[in-house]
Amino acid sequence: MPSSAPLRLLVSCPDRPGIIAAVARFLHERGANIVRSDQHTSDPQGGTFFLRMEFVLPDERRDLLEAFGLTVAAPYRMTWRIIDSHDRKRIAVLASRADHCLVDLLWRQRRGELAAEITMVASNHPDLRSTVEWFGVPFHHVPTPAAGRAAAEAELADLLEGRCDVAVLARYMQILSGAFLDKIGVPVINIHHSFLPSFPGAAPYQRARARGVKLIGATAHYVTAELDEGPIIEQDVVRASHRDDATALARLGADVERTVLARAVRWHCEDRLLQHDNTVLVF
Repeated sequence: MPSSAPLRLLVSCPDRPGIIAAVARFLHERGANIVRSDQHTSDPQGGTFFLRMEFVLPDERRDLLEAFGLTVAAPYRMTWRIIDSHDRKRIAVLASRADHCLVDLLWRQRRGELAAEITMVASNHPDLRSTVEWFGVPFHHVPTPAAGRAAAEAELADLLEGRCDVAVLARYMQILSGAFLDKIGVPVINIHHSFLPSFPGAAPYQRARARGVKLIGATAHYVTAELDEGPIIEQDVVRASHRDDATALARLGADVERTVLARAVRWHCEDRLLQHDNTVLVF
C-alpha cells in the first residue's frame, strides 16, 4: 500500500523536451501515484525548467528512489531533491521587542498550520520570554551591546548551528553578517514593512502619514549578505485612509507583516519555493 505521507520532488535543469515524461515514467514503474505536479520554464528556448511534484509510493519501494539520480537526473542535468513530507522542518525564530509576528507563528504552530516545529526563540531583549515559554518553546536571551555586537552574533550563531532547518527573523532588529549566514548554513527569512527605501530608519509610520501614504504593505524575503536585497518570497498591501493616525497605520502594518511572514514560512516548510537567480518561484 502507498504511504500516506507524500514525497516531494523538486527539480531544476536546462529545459528540453521529455523531462516530465521521464520523471512520470520512472515513478510509474515503481508503483508511485502522482498527486500534484507544477512546472515552469524561464524560457522554452534554452531556459531553465522547474518542477515540483508530490507523489505517494509504497513504503517497500522507497529505497529505489536512489536510482532516480542515475536514471533520470543525470541525463537531464538536474539539480534535485526528494523530501518526505512527514519530516517536519525545525524553525528557529529571532525576535526583538515586537511580538506580533512571533506570536502569530507560535499560534499557527500550535494549531497545526505550519508543517514545522519551532524549536527555539532567541532575542536580543528579555521582554518576550514569558510569552514564548507560555507556548512551551525554549527562549534564549542573547543581548547585543553596542561594544560587543560581533561576540553576540557569534554566540547566536553557535546557538543556531545544527539546531534548525530555517531561521525566521520575526522583526529582529539587528543586521546579520555574511559570516553569520555562512556559519548557520540554513535559509533565513525576513519580514519588513513596505516603506523601504522611501522611509528608512526610525518612525516610518509618522513620516508615511505626513506624506499621505495610501497603501501599507510588507515584504518577506530570503536574507543575503546584502541588506534587504534578498529574493522576494511574498508581498501584500492594505489600504490606508487620511483618517488613520500613525498608531492606526502601525496597526495595519503589523497585521499585514504577520500574514505575509506566515505565508512565506508555510510555503518554505511545504517546499513550495524554488529560487532562480534573484527571484523565487512559488508553486
